[in-house]
Amino acid sequence: MSQVFKSIAIIGKFMNPSALQQMQTDLADLARHLISKNINVWIEQNTALHAELTGFKTAPLEKIGKKVDLAIVMGGDGTMLSVARTLIFDNIPLVGINRGRFGFLTDLRAEHMFSAIDQILTGAHFRESRILVHATVCRAGKSIHQGVALNDVVIKSGMRLIEIQVEIDGKFVHKQRSDGLIITTPTGTTAYALSAGGPILHPNVEGITLVPISPHTLSNRPITVNSASNITVKLIQTDEANVTFDGQFQLSLEPGDKIIIKRAEQTITLLHPSDYCYFDMLRNKLNWG
Repeated sequence: MSQVFKSIAIIGKFMNPSALQQMQTDLADLARHLISKNINVWIEQNTALHAELTGFKTAPLEKIGKKVDLAIVMGGDGTMLSVARTLIFDNIPLVGINRGRFGFLTDLRAEHMFSAIDQILTGAHFRESRILVHATVCRAGKSIHQGVALNDVVIKSGMRLIEIQVEIDGKFVHKQRSDGLIITTPTGTTAYALSAGGPILHPNVEGITLVPISPHTLSNRPITVNSASNITVKLIQTDEANVTFDGQFQLSLEPGDKIIIKRAEQTITLLHPSDYCYFDMLRNKLNWG
């Protein structure tokens, strides 16, 4: 069967020094495996540097998406989140090979990566579209930051409770005293929101979930709204608070700041082998019986 993808980027991140040698080997083996199938291989610049991969074409992450029609990401879910946000406008699918802990997004096992990648290359795969959220932080009526998140936007206190006011589509929902609030996509419901007591949403669900973090009033419960909703969170009172995007970008907040969250216009496409099952993944990652 003919190859579906002609040009592929390989992107990796090195978090654990003890795993460096294995990552170097895996990345080099993967590159050679793809080249043996007459695929044009690009290595992300920092990946090539840290893995000491020479003799390959390289490009920085911000530019590599325009040179390929598929990106293979090796690392943990945090690596996938960072890559997905960077390549969001390049409209290329992503494949994740797990070298982290859980691997909800980087779901291919490294020891089986060649057979899984070969399935994908020959078209034995399915595409899964994941929504993102876009957030605008406003202060004194002006935007001071905008960003997107594949997992979640989190408004969180420092050491003390904060008070926030939530509106959805211009309608008042409640005021809440808590440690913070998680606004999560279905993808993010298996991340921070899960540990805060939120529900798991299947990636196909068109919803955005609001999960309070340690609310002072126990009747404050998670709520899921349609992904077309516009969510406004106003910071009423705080000594110290910040907003984070996928836990990888942080901005300090002040009383009176508003965070306006809505579904992003762009989506991310993940590729899985044809035998992938979301519920199998959950059962294995969460140790369900």
